Amino acid sequence: MPTDSPAPADTPRTPPAPAAQSPAPPPERAALPDPGPGPTLRGPDAPKSEPATPRGYRAVFAVAEFRAVFAAHLLSLLGVVVSELALTVLVYDLTGSPLLSALTFALGLLPYIVGGTLFAGVADRYPARRVLVVCDLLCAACVAVMLVPATPVAGLLALRCLVAAIAPVFTGTRMAALTDILGEGDLYVLGRSLLRIVSQSAMLIGFGTGGVLLTVLSPRGAITVTVVTFLCSAVLLRFGTQDRPARATTGEGAGGTLLKESLSGARLVLGDRRIRALMLLFWLPAMFVVAPEALAAPYADAIGAPPAALGLLLCAMAVGHIGAELFVGSALSPRNRSRIVLPVAAVGLLPLLVYAVRPGLSLALAALALAGAGAAYVIGLDQWFVDAVPQELRGRAMTLLTAGLMTVQGLGMALAGLAAEFFPVHQVVAGSGIIGTVCALLLVAEVRRTDPGRTPDACPVPKDETGLTGM
Repeated sequence: MPTDSPAPADTPRTPPAPAAQSPAPPPERAALPDPGPGPTLRGPDAPKSEPATPRGYRAVFAVAEFRAVFAAHLLSLLGVVVSELALTVLVYDLTGSPLLSALTFALGLLPYIVGGTLFAGVADRYPARRVLVVCDLLCAACVAVMLVPATPVAGLLALRCLVAAIAPVFTGTRMAALTDILGEGDLYVLGRSLLRIVSQSAMLIGFGTGGVLLTVLSPRGAITVTVVTFLCSAVLLRFGTQDRPARATTGEGAGGTLLKESLSGARLVLGDRRIRALMLLFWLPAMFVVAPEALAAPYADAIGAPPAALGLLLCAMAVGHIGAELFVGSALSPRNRSRIVLPVAAVGLLPLLVYAVRPGLSLALAALALAGAGAAYVIGLDQWFVDAVPQELRGRAMTLLTAGLMTVQGLGMALAGLAAEFFPVHQVVAGSGIIGTVCALLLVAEVRRTDPGRTPDACPVPKDETGLTGM
């Protein structure tokens, strides 16, 4: 859904890299006498028809730079998930403390807001490829220090915090770089969708892989895998993507200190009513939808489910999300993906109300899968967000978006756990669905009010970089 409003006068528009474009027409030739109909060619001498231009997700994978970004994302994400599991086991082995072991997971979320707020200026101040490679190398160095036997537990936790603080800068920079690689249209939306699907799948595959590795390797041996994946990601990004100039060459805050640029960007992003409303539509539903995952263990115990049920309860939402995102991304046109954003965001948390009747395992799994499917509205929301954010702020805006998303999910888990100290687990989950739905309805109304003179349904069909208007 490309914006109709012109870019600000001081906003340099960097043309996106060519991606899966149709061949340019041949130059016109001088008119020649008509020689009459030529012979009909058959067999091997007959001209071959042009291959069909790839559409949908295939069109995204047709872009060589995206393939490098996708592979790097897959490697580093699997490495992070494996290291989280291995580091938790390592801390528990060294201390015997369940609290410190659990804190290892929590420290993967808490520093996001610090890194995303104080270091967001990096995403626009320096060339994207340089930022991505340096972030990977810094993370590899931090994880390598974890492998040193002399590193104390406090040092392990501090290194965990540092990796988590770097993560939002890396993710925000990569999100902004996708608009250069894939353009600002449908290819970008589908590219973001693919990266989200990988993130959801990594939670299912990564923990399983980590569990297998821990049966044959020590915790530090399993963490070594993460060092390798970060280094491989850095190599793929360095040699698989183009070097493009930094975005923040002009505008407020440009040329100041890094902290000033970061805070200035946060102020500009959050000070814009439209961008703020869209960002909250990413954040708040995610804050409430994590309640059943945070309380999966006590709920499984409350309904007397077998131990294997816990894994099913933790996987059901991710399975629903992956299935819905693949369907919306491949079966719906850009216009229809835009149309479903607000309706699906408004009702996406309603399946959690099933918990009010304290459902059994089968019904709970169905409700969780539906709640996960409700997150598919973000495919269309991605397009609205990139249309609303000026290019020179895009890296900082997306870094802040990532940091806020991880932070509110951690906060949502903590609040759900606190509420479960005073109320039955099933009531807490149902209450999260009710409160989250009310918040979503208020945000939907605000997004409608901030729509710049048009309704989403009336927007022209966005075109991807191939010029196609459908899937």
